[in-house]
Amino acid sequence: MRLGILTSGGDSPGMNAAVRAAVRGGTDIGLELVGIMHGYEGLIEGDMMPLDNRAVGGILERGGTFLGSARSKEFRVESGQRKALASIERAGLDGLIVIGGNGSLAGARWLQESGVPTVGIPASIDNDVYGTAMAIGVDTALNTVVESLDRIRDTAISHDRAFVVEVMGRSSGYIALMGGLAGGAEVVLVPEFPESLDQIEASVVEGVKKGKHHSIIVVAEGFSPADSPQTEKAAGRIVSDFLAAKGTLETRLTILGHLQRGGSPSAFDRIIACRLGEAAVRVLAQGDSGVMVALSGRDVSTVSLSDIDRPSTNFNPDIYKLINKIAN
Repeated sequence: MRLGILTSGGDSPGMNAAVRAAVRGGTDIGLELVGIMHGYEGLIEGDMMPLDNRAVGGILERGGTFLGSARSKEFRVESGQRKALASIERAGLDGLIVIGGNGSLAGARWLQESGVPTVGIPASIDNDVYGTAMAIGVDTALNTVVESLDRIRDTAISHDRAFVVEVMGRSSGYIALMGGLAGGAEVVLVPEFPESLDQIEASVVEGVKKGKHHSIIVVAEGFSPADSPQTEKAAGRIVSDFLAAKGTLETRLTILGHLQRGGSPSAFDRIIACRLGEAAVRVLAQGDSGVMVALSGRDVSTVSLSDIDRPSTNFNPDIYKLINKIAN
């Protein structure tokens, strides 16, 4: 059995660990593994390399993905899809493992529906993939956010300032929610709960009245103020400019950006990546496909790829309420 592995979409710390586990797990049961470079782009172009145990040595602790990743526009159209299927046939691949987020897993579902046995592995720092309690990379990204908030709070306290910290999350506020809770943010702003700019300022004022002379406001990049017109400005910039104009506290903006994607994966991310990577190979070897391997509680389970377009339930509104209760 000859299996291809690709990583696609935004990179997540722990992708390399998943590839390593898939290769070594597959080699252990006599399978041949092939790495597909640069995601679906490499699949279309036939850019592949053999993977054995030595080829994946020394990558467990590395962030990013040594296979490379890309967002492929060509794979979304029929001509690119035909090229991908032809490439799979030329390479003699009996199945594929796709590691990535919602867009990448949608591609995996299409491949399965086109007759290519495919298994997905969730890897997205937004943790917005349906059916898995945690995706690969989430824990590392959260630790990066919390460490950044701890450092920013030091200077916020020193200068009696408000700091607006924008984190990733275009459609999901998971990073902002959990990072804000763990980092002791006074205000957390997420796409799921639009608030007005006046409400945000009122929260800062309330903190000042209670004796707090600094404030940390965590903003998901997808947040849109309820009372603000659509603009090209970053969400964090909108909030920061408004608070600065109000003058309750001197305000600064920090956008963490791609800092959240990088770095050596945490122990938790390495562990789930190893478990999910080995499980994906085992599922294909047993003749099953069309599923995503997932973390369900403490166990590894499978979820049909046909279900991945359902909304994730990982964002917990009760935690949003908790932050508001204990912020000041």
